[in-house]
Amino acid sequence: MNPVALRFRELQQTDRKAFIPYIMGGDPDLPSLPRILETLVANGADLIEIGVPFSDPLADGPVIQAAGLRARQNGCTLTKLLATIKAVAPTLPVPLLLMIYYNQLFRRGTARFLEEIKAAGVAGLIIPDLPPEAALELRGLAANFRIGLNFLAAPTSTEQRIRLAAEASTGFLYTVSLKGVTGTRHRLPPELPAFTERVKSLSPRPVAVGFGITTPEQARMVARLADGVIVGSALVQTIAADPGLIKMASLARALRKAI
Repeated sequence: MNPVALRFRELQQTDRKAFIPYIMGGDPDLPSLPRILETLVANGADLIEIGVPFSDPLADGPVIQAAGLRARQNGCTLTKLLATIKAVAPTLPVPLLLMIYYNQLFRRGTARFLEEIKAAGVAGLIIPDLPPEAALELRGLAANFRIGLNFLAAPTSTEQRIRLAAEASTGFLYTVSLKGVTGTRHRLPPELPAFTERVKSLSPRPVAVGFGITTPEQARMVARLADGVIVGSALVQTIAADPGLIKMASLARALRKAI
């Protein structure tokens, strides 16, 4: 069992829902990454997603796009990001996941990429532009490396596609809460409860919901529906506004309490 699946099993055994924060690797700079990760762990993170800066982030809204641009302008590359993760991962008691676009993986080659992220201490992958039916090579090799794969299901996904994404996932099924890109939202879609219930009925894997979750109140509502709650843009905003991380720590703590 890979570390992502193992963490969800541990949480389910204690009747806890997963709090999964997302941050952009290299924003505001790479030297800040260990402190950001340690602060999230100290304030209740169960798993952490680290975004890899990319020039064409099709699933990301303006907040995460801006963070990725800052990271790239500051010289953050995949190689440098993995080196930074490798230095801190052994001290962290939670699985780290990369959210990465497929071109960055493809350019390295699947086997080499998996070897590198395994050596760096990465436990799982989210690849928003890779459909499960195009991931056969990755799925086979990732199992050998014990890297958890987490495919996406969206409100536009058919029943057949939800089942396929769930069966291909070896960690959790990433359920997108809305039609559109990431970003903070004043309210979540009214159809989210029914959609999440439908996804859970089709998935043999834990279901974590992301995109648009901004406040502790929204996180509490989603935690009643799903096995995990993913929060990205709201936390990325706090890092940009307060590099001292006081605001991020406060928000993370409030989200964990709500979940």
